[in-house]
Amino acid sequence: MSIRLRLALQFGFILAVTLLLFALVIYLATQQSRRTLFTQSLFKRTLVVGHAYVAGQNDHGGAGEDASYRRYLRQLYRTLPAEQGRVYDATNQLVFREGQGVAKPAPPAWLAEVRRTGRAVLEPETNFHETVGLLYHDAVLGPLVVVASSVDEDSRQQLQELRQLLVLGLLVAVVATGIGSWFFAGQALRPLRRMVSEVDGITATDLSQRLTLADGATDEIGLLTQRFNRLLDRLESAFAGQRTFVRDASHELRTPLTALIGELEVALLQAERPPAEYRRVLESTLDSARQLNSLTNGLLQIARASDDPSQVPMTTVRLDELLLQAHEQLLRRHPTCRVDLDFGEAESFAVRGNEALLLSAVLNVLDNACKFSKDQGSTVTASLTRTRKQLSLLVADEGPGLAPTDLQQVFVPFFRAASARAVPGHGIGLPLAARIMALHGGTVRVESELGQGTQVWLEWPATEVA
Repeated sequence: MSIRLRLALQFGFILAVTLLLFALVIYLATQQSRRTLFTQSLFKRTLVVGHAYVAGQNDHGGAGEDASYRRYLRQLYRTLPAEQGRVYDATNQLVFREGQGVAKPAPPAWLAEVRRTGRAVLEPETNFHETVGLLYHDAVLGPLVVVASSVDEDSRQQLQELRQLLVLGLLVAVVATGIGSWFFAGQALRPLRRMVSEVDGITATDLSQRLTLADGATDEIGLLTQRFNRLLDRLESAFAGQRTFVRDASHELRTPLTALIGELEVALLQAERPPAEYRRVLESTLDSARQLNSLTNGLLQIARASDDPSQVPMTTVRLDELLLQAHEQLLRRHPTCRVDLDFGEAESFAVRGNEALLLSAVLNVLDNACKFSKDQGSTVTASLTRTRKQLSLLVADEGPGLAPTDLQQVFVPFFRAASARAVPGHGIGLPLAARIMALHGGTVRVESELGQGTQVWLEWPATEVA
């Protein structure tokens, strides 16, 4: 079932139920109002019957009673259908009756209720027939119960006409609402149909297309269009980054492989070579293999750092202990590098994270600082600080620094600054650290000037760790 049809049916159903309830309220209210008016009219007629009976008794004759009844009846507008009037004395004996048809005897219990309350309506009655009783006091005749009954034919006809009108109006309203809701649902869903046709034209090979956003569209469809365009922006950026990553990774992998294959091919050109030459070839191929292994491990770490955070095991990690561990491994790589550690005055540097990934991020930043400071013989400093809002690790070196244009691309995988071309590496250290920090809800910030060294901040949001 299409959304358009579902909306039309839902709107039609809601309106039908609403109008049905409204019609029932109108009908029941009208019925109750007309019955109240008819009951009041019958009570007035009980007074006429009572006056007629008392006046006839004063004339001491049956003919006088009938004449008095008709004289009082002329005070009303007209005679009601099947109207009857009766009078019961103190012993509940019928002493006067006027009207057509056979009158049902009044129940004694109901007559007693009339004497007790002064007036009452006989329940239940059907087919618009109603009977009321009134206690009529006379000084000579004593308390009399006057009963009047009739059929409310006017209410029967008018309520029947009202039912027909309400049913017809309900049907017309439902049909009109169905047609209107079908039309307006189509108008409201027109942008969605346009979006569907535009989305069909977007393919993985062409992510540059964007959905058309109507001018000033701030409704839900406009917001959906904006969000979808932002998704396309991210997808296009991800695809472009993936293509660049694969291209650069292939280039970086090809370099040690080419050197490895070249050395082996040269070694096989001669049948016999001196042992020293074979040793040189083996040492060269071993260096190429180590470089290839280092690059492969870096690529695997970048892939792992891009995983879903919910799939990465997290534990409580002490950054001060992690820094000491990274410092120990760093000295094995760069025995001549001097690294000064500063743990500040904070009591706790605990964060929630994956220890192996965080160690890789810290070690990469320290390794970069040592590589760029080795020729200058300068000192690398690593400082841990904690504030109310965040935990920070600052790694500062006194190396050659970075140009402003290079600083903007330090987080692009395999990018090598002009000042770093002579330093061994693959350009994946900072990008890897940035992805690891993003996985832990943190950030990496770099500041540098040519000839003034480089400062790298690893920052975590300060949270309570159990």
